[in-house]
Amino acid sequence: MTIRAAVTGLAGLSITAEEAAILRATPPAGVILFRRNVQDPAQLRALTAAIREELGEEAPILVDQEGGRVARLRPPHWPAFPPANTFEGAPAARAAANAALLGAECAAMGLDVVCAPVLDLRLPGAHDVIGDRAFSADPSEIARLGEAWIDGLMAAGCIPVIKHIPGHGRATADSHESLPRVEANAATLAVDIAPFRAVCARDAGRHLWAMTAHITYAALDPELPATLSPRLVDGTIRGEIGFDGVLVSDDLTMGALAAFPGNLAAASLTAGCDLVLHCNGVAADTAALLRDCPPLTARAAERLQAARAAMLAARPSALAALAGRPAAAPHALTDA
Repeated sequence: MTIRAAVTGLAGLSITAEEAAILRATPPAGVILFRRNVQDPAQLRALTAAIREELGEEAPILVDQEGGRVARLRPPHWPAFPPANTFEGAPAARAAANAALLGAECAAMGLDVVCAPVLDLRLPGAHDVIGDRAFSADPSEIARLGEAWIDGLMAAGCIPVIKHIPGHGRATADSHESLPRVEANAATLAVDIAPFRAVCARDAGRHLWAMTAHITYAALDPELPATLSPRLVDGTIRGEIGFDGVLVSDDLTMGALAAFPGNLAAASLTAGCDLVLHCNGVAADTAALLRDCPPLTARAAERLQAARAAMLAARPSALAALAGRPAAAPHALTDA
């Protein structure tokens, strides 16, 4: 069966008969889960097991679990973890330990790809869709904490997804609703790119996934947002940043891409993404997306395997290094 180069959502707490038929007929590479899919540990473990029964044991199951206001696993069944800005200036060991504990909660539920850390800058005047999800306004501080976060997640048996490459921090609009346009020049954008380049210096980022930003950067490609731009993916993400891991689009159902007609999955993959995200969980929409979505390429499959192998290889030594480190105290979550 041909695997489509997509990660798709589900409607609810279990796989419906219609969804199971779609997954069998046109299997995506993986699935992403949201709060609508999460009730309690027994339900969630059953759901992830059912997904892998349909797609295979190594099918990635993604979750946005950053801590703070972006968390799908929440109290009372799971701990509340603090947002990224809490760690600014803190020892890297504290950030790593927090990420390891967060990742362990995910891994225990069968969730093996965690969409974190956020490597965007936290800048005054920008839209607060990023806000406290970012570690800092300082690129070197973001890189320092981002690397610790990555190590913690990998220690727990999870693959990190750095986001939103090449940087969402200057956006003055929420890409969930509309397409942000950043007018900064290339020299200014180099500051946004710096944290991504720093964390990708190790192994060219092959141990990672990265999620694109639905943003138009006038200095890099004045016509197309990063997700759809061959110039930006090849020249900036793969070139200047040096990322050679799994590149996944942000959600294609977001408002930012509403102005671009046609097959967004094909356009994103042609631009250079390895996978596309389609998150709304509407069965008819998912079926249409998968029917028209190109297959997973051999190069994308190699990148998926490389990230998984790096996580498995890092886990024993990373766990040993984390042993005895103080964990971050959980904080109450604040809903946006």
